[in-house]
Amino acid sequence: MKKAEATRMTILEKAFELIYAKGYQTTSIDDIIATTKVTKGAFYYHFKNKDEMGISIINELLKPNMTNGFKHTLQNDHDPLAAIYSLIYGLLMKDEFLKVEYGCPASNLTHEMTPWHTDFNHALNGLTRQWIKMMSASIEKGKKNGFVRRDVNPMHVTMFVMSGYWGIRNFGKLVNSKKAYLPFLKELKNYLEALR
Repeated sequence: MKKAEATRMTILEKAFELIYAKGYQTTSIDDIIATTKVTKGAFYYHFKNKDEMGISIINELLKPNMTNGFKHTLQNDHDPLAAIYSLIYGLLMKDEFLKVEYGCPASNLTHEMTPWHTDFNHALNGLTRQWIKMMSASIEKGKKNGFVRRDVNPMHVTMFVMSGYWGIRNFGKLVNSKKAYLPFLKELKNYLEALR
C-alpha cells in the first residue's frame, strides 16, 4: 500500500472509531485530525469535506467488512436458518468490531444522517440492500433444498430478522450489556426453527 493510500485508510479507520463512539455530528474534523495526527492539508488532500469522508467510511470500511461477514456465513452453510442464527449470534455476542455500548454503526448513521442527507441515505441504503439480498437469496435457496418451508416468504423473513437485529442492538446500547441480547436470540432461534 502506498503512503497516500495508507494515510487515507488511517484517517478513515480512526475517524470511524471516533464517530462510532461519539456520533457523526458531534465528531469534528479537528477531532479527527488530532486523533490521526495528520495535518489539515493531508485531510483535505484526501477528502473535500467531512461528509465525503463519512460516505467513504460507509463504502470503504463498513460495506466490505460487514458484507464479507454476511457473505461468508450465509454462503458457506447449506442450512440457511442455522446460518442466519449463527450470523446474528456472532454479530451480537462474538464480533469484536461491534461494541455493545455503541450499537450498530450502520443503524446509528441511519438514525443520525439519512433524514436530511441524501448521499448518506443512498450509501446506507446500498449497504443494507446488499445484506437483504444475500439473506433473502440464502432463504430462497434453502426452500429449494428442503431446509425452509415452501410457503415462507424470504423477503418477509429477512426484514423481520434485520429489524429485530437493529432494534436489539439499541436495547444493548441502552443498558450497555450483552445480556439484553439473550432473550432476543432465544426467540430468534424459535422463530427460525418454526420456518422448517
